[in-house]
Amino acid sequence: MTRLDAGGLRFNVERLGDGTGGRETVVLVHGIATDNLTSYYFTVAPEFAAAGYDVVMYDQRGHGRTTRPPHGYGIEDFSGDLALLLDELGVTGPVHLVGNSFGGTVALDYALHHPGRVASVLMVESEPPTDAWAQKMSGLLAGSAYQLHDERTLPWIEETYGRHEARLVRWSMRLLHGTSIAEDIAASRIPDEAAWSALDVPVLAVYGANSDLAEMADWLRGLLPRCRTHTVHGHGHSVLVGTPETVGPLLLDWVREGHKELLGARVPTP
Repeated sequence: MTRLDAGGLRFNVERLGDGTGGRETVVLVHGIATDNLTSYYFTVAPEFAAAGYDVVMYDQRGHGRTTRPPHGYGIEDFSGDLALLLDELGVTGPVHLVGNSFGGTVALDYALHHPGRVASVLMVESEPPTDAWAQKMSGLLAGSAYQLHDERTLPWIEETYGRHEARLVRWSMRLLHGTSIAEDIAASRIPDEAAWSALDVPVLAVYGANSDLAEMADWLRGLLPRCRTHTVHGHGHSVLVGTPETVGPLLLDWVREGHKELLGARVPTP
């Protein structure tokens, strides 16, 4: 792992491959609160690396081993971090962005503002940054922070889900109780919805059939001009960790060939 300074923060970065030899780069962006780069390290990252891609993973601001500032958690801060990190790493060619949950929202926001630097976006259980998304996320984060004030919560989590899950929750408590993340997400810079129709980047959105987000697949295909969706049956929001043996090949096939089918032509809305 590498410690990398960018934008006044120190980021924890893991790179599988050295970025040489003309290999394409896949950047993996994790979710919010209880997540960090390890969710990729133990799922799809090795598969991408074995296939010959340069793989970049990093802990987002406030998460894992990256600096946790007290403020600055709008969606634009997270996607701005991604731009700075790619510059610091010397990644100049278009990258494939894989985002899980909140990470997919970050990836899509980055693609909207830096389309020339993105080869494709792969969203797993994610949605675009909209006003409705910002208010929902802010409410969820604030609600989680309130629940974690109860001293009975952590012992119950450890007893029910184990020490690893309890450790992740302890990390998220520091983020939720020690920063303004809930307020900052609510005040995020939200793109105008009309801007999405001009996004000239292939997008694959993967949902678990049992997830509340699965119902937005039709809407997303109508919103984004080059978008495909895929539903994984028998799984919910944690589909990436729950079935990496299904999601991994799906994402790899998209990066290899699937995204090329959406280049140069708008996908008709069903």
